[in-house]
This record gives sequence, C-alpha cells and structure tokens, in this order.
Amino acid sequence: MDTSTRHKRKIREGVVVSNKMQKTVTVKVERTIRHPEFDKVISRAKKYYAHVENGEIAEGQRVRIEETRPLSKTKRWRVLEVLPT
Repeated sequence: MDTSTRHKRKIREGVVVSNKMQKTVTVKVERTIRHPEFDKVISRAKKYYAHVENGEIAEGQRVRIEETRPLSKTKRWRVLEVLPT
C-alpha cells in the first residue's frame, strides 16, 4: 500500500497515572474545549491504556502515545517517548 494514501496515526500527550501492570501504563490525556452556550473554557480528560515494552516509566511522567492495532481487549495505544517534565 502506498504511504501517501494511508491515514496518519493519532498521537496524544498525557501523564502516567498508573504503572502497576506488566508492560502497560495508564495515561491521562487532558484537552480543553470551549462550551458552546456559555463560552467558557472547560477541561476534559480521558484515560488510555498504553503498551510499554520495558516497564521503566514512573507515575507522573509525561509521555507521548500513538494509536496502534488492538493489543488486548482495552489496549490500543503504545508509548512513543517519555517527554521531559
């Protein structure tokens, strides 16, 4: 398949909130939206399960995750890199 016709994978940045699983971290991604009626900025958050091959990521670290094929029932993301805080 030609690379120009393939879709780009989604990339998100967030904070690791749990690393208690083997090869999996929970990443909380926050985004801001403007309320359509009240015109106020609101913060929304969502948690993603991300795959990490070596479990050396600590809670509180900022990471960049990328969408990937389904790795388990709930895990569809993988950690690209750990960002400096």
